[in-house]
Amino acid sequence: MSATASVLFHSSNMTCVRRLEYKRWLLRLSTSTNVKTLLCRQSSPFSTSSRCRTIMPAWVIDKYGSNEVLRFTKNARFPFLRFPNEVIVKVFAAGLNPLDVSMRGGYGAATLSVKRDPLNSMQSGSDFPLILGRDVSGVIIECGMDVKYFRERDEVWAAIPPWKQGSLAEFVVLSANEISHKPKSLSHTEAAAIPYVATTAWSALVNTAGLSKDNCGKKRILILGGSGGVGTFAIQMLKAWGAHVTVTCSQNAEGFVRGLGADHVVDYTAGPVEEPLSALDKFDVILDNVGGDTERWALNLLKPWCGAKYVTLVTPFLHNTDMLGIADGMMQTAATVATKALKHLMKGVHYRWGFFAPSGPALDEVTEMVDAGQIRPVVDETFSFSQVPQAFQKLENGHARGKTVVQVIKEGDDL
Repeated sequence: MSATASVLFHSSNMTCVRRLEYKRWLLRLSTSTNVKTLLCRQSSPFSTSSRCRTIMPAWVIDKYGSNEVLRFTKNARFPFLRFPNEVIVKVFAAGLNPLDVSMRGGYGAATLSVKRDPLNSMQSGSDFPLILGRDVSGVIIECGMDVKYFRERDEVWAAIPPWKQGSLAEFVVLSANEISHKPKSLSHTEAAAIPYVATTAWSALVNTAGLSKDNCGKKRILILGGSGGVGTFAIQMLKAWGAHVTVTCSQNAEGFVRGLGADHVVDYTAGPVEEPLSALDKFDVILDNVGGDTERWALNLLKPWCGAKYVTLVTPFLHNTDMLGIADGMMQTAATVATKALKHLMKGVHYRWGFFAPSGPALDEVTEMVDAGQIRPVVDETFSFSQVPQAFQKLENGHARGKTVVQVIKEGDDL
């Protein structure tokens, strides 16, 4: 017998053996009370919903625009596991951010579309229907085969990347490295106020500025625009790490940020804010949540030739790609950041851009800080699932000081 024939014969035998074993496995399942659920899971290589559902309620948009494009549907496509490291989370509460309002209007559409479909294999308009919502707190109902750190019924929270379907739905799919166990001291509604701002602040201050709980003790930090979501979280985290924190905000928010731990507060409505800031000692790190004209004077407030860093979260990256296309937009962005970094490096300070980065490990650290009482959620108002348009309207009008949270599923509902 030839080698080829031998291989084919062996393969044929192995196929027969596998079929026999599969039939025996099905026979054993027939006596199990869970046979229906288990058989349903065979429709996907990594299992689908344990309930075998195909639709769910959600708020979606079918095109970019104003608040009128928000549409409630009971027939949104139920998410399924595409990869073995993913989980399906039943959403108990969803947090909304100004980014959701911007995305509703089409901000970042060009870049996010490429991220969702890098090979351009899907049809034009395949971004829709799009589900917004960047924060989630809920319970895992199903885990992929490679998920080891989490189990079904675990309470988790996460910041959802903007290129994925969001949390304004009954269920959402996330990678295991994007989620973390929810703080035990928080309800789902409170928990949904933290993940997106926490991971954004963590990315800017830890990954970009190089701060940590071990090196913050003698650092002077300036937060420009400290009464917003990222600013309020950053104040609490930096104070927990022992830093001296100066904040700019409006006069009516001064008591609020001081209550979060700010050491010094400067009212930007009282006149040119750079004047009182220039009278203070120089800073080691500046976190800019404002952008605009601040770059013109803010870097002069840093300690020169001491490794001081200016990190801004207001960058032209997505705007460039929206206006110029992916290739030209990225080239323009690279030229801009390189020019600015080199210009300020010659003055002895570091210029950096900060970006949101989903991170389960970062949220693990935040969970410990929350349960230790070092960080508390700042919830401005809670809306029911039927009030999503009102929640967006409040964000759009700029009336929210803390986080706007949408309660998707009431706590205590059965899974």
